[in-house]
Amino acid sequence: MTAPNQTFLQMRDYTMWAPALIVTFLYGLIAVFGFDGARKDAIEATLSNAVPIVLTTAVAIVISTFILGVVTHTLARQLGGDGAWQPTVGLSMLIMSITDTPRLVVAMFFGGDASFVQLLGWATWIGAGALLTLMVSRSHDLPWPKALAASAIQLIAILSIVKLGTF
Repeated sequence: MTAPNQTFLQMRDYTMWAPALIVTFLYGLIAVFGFDGARKDAIEATLSNAVPIVLTTAVAIVISTFILGVVTHTLARQLGGDGAWQPTVGLSMLIMSITDTPRLVVAMFFGGDASFVQLLGWATWIGAGALLTLMVSRSHDLPWPKALAASAIQLIAILSIVKLGTF
């Protein structure tokens, strides 16, 4: 995605449920291993106990990113946006999962308490904020301040649930 501005403008008319669900589910499968306590519990558990932990986390991540995408879409519509809900939700799920993947992969090996992981977490959160704002702006024909406002709840949730969960 070397031209996100143009990509988001083109994707405003396309649903992308398959990529959004697959990528978010895969992200959820490895998310357990990015949190120190959860990783320890999953690794120390027997296989029959670890599989439900990992699968439950993956499903919970998919559901929560879906709900956050719906909230972002609803706020964008309330602020005067005219975009469809399916592209907004699908793209927001992809943005949330893909932007946090670098932090998650590094946290799997160095732990969430490492300074570099925390710094990477903040950097990826800012990147997610920029991409979400740009996506909402293009897909709903909103100026960036309103697009940022529509993305605010999702960004706060990403920060409090995913990013701060590792700090």
